[in-house]
Amino acid sequence: MIQKTAKPRGRPRSFDETGALEKATQVFWSKGYDGVTIDDLVAGMGVGRPSLYAVFGDKRAIFLRVLRAYAERKGALAAKALQAPQRLRDSIAAFLRYNVESATEKGSARGCLLICVAPLVNDAEVQRFLQSAATGGAALLERRFRDGMSAGEIPSGFPVAARAIQVADLARGLTMRAQIGTPRKTLLKDADEAADLVLLPRV
Repeated sequence: MIQKTAKPRGRPRSFDETGALEKATQVFWSKGYDGVTIDDLVAGMGVGRPSLYAVFGDKRAIFLRVLRAYAERKGALAAKALQAPQRLRDSIAAFLRYNVESATEKGSARGCLLICVAPLVNDAEVQRFLQSAATGGAALLERRFRDGMSAGEIPSGFPVAARAIQVADLARGLTMRAQIGTPRKTLLKDADEAADLVLLPRV
């Protein structure tokens, strides 16, 4: 007896969901959260209105998905930059340089969606997400400092938690300076100098 294979219900999707979210990122970048309408998203994502609501939800739901995907991608690349070099000083410099290079990448908006767009959104869930992302970033940096301490690169009394937060703040500052047009060359130089400063012993 031949068993019939059940056919999937409904039409197959005619668009790439990941690609549509990447396009939505550019829409939010160009207009900010409050300036974006559903019509903007329909046009920018290349998805019909019924499909947009069915697959992604409303504007808020789309922004949250965009934010999570963006943070995951950026976070993975930042972690890779931080963990690749063997020396602590080089790790910090690589992390800061990555933030500069990402914020000044050709063909994309200057800055970072997490730093330059999302904090302006008046939404509790967005703010919680940003707080969680910031906490996770600082924890990653602190672990790298502690690895450096274990390797004897910094003394046992070094203020690793405070310096980890300082490095995260420096990365945000460099990103915001990129957004206002500071040249990449200047920012990369400042990133290298900052890596030396955060490793100075506590006075």
